[in-house]
Amino acid sequence: MPNFLTGQSIGTIVIVGIVLLLSVTIFRRPIRLLLRLVMNTIGGFIMLFVVNFLGQFIGISLTIGWFNAVIVGIFGLPGVGFLLILQWLLVV
Repeated sequence: MPNFLTGQSIGTIVIVGIVLLLSVTIFRRPIRLLLRLVMNTIGGFIMLFVVNFLGQFIGISLTIGWFNAVIVGIFGLPGVGFLLILQWLLVV
């Protein structure tokens, strides 16, 4: 048996493996939700760019920022409507 593979090192490897397995099992759902939020936010940015591009022909524009992207990413088209109404209420 090689010198680096002692009983203590095997025990350490087993404990580290168990801790990693438990960590992946425990944090699987929160990580999945976080990744879904990130993907929805990216989709929100894209939707805001599309709204601004198409809105320039009729005079509609929305600020492209993280908060607006998260709102649009989570709520979709109703989120765009909410931001437009909110902007209209705050400007008037």
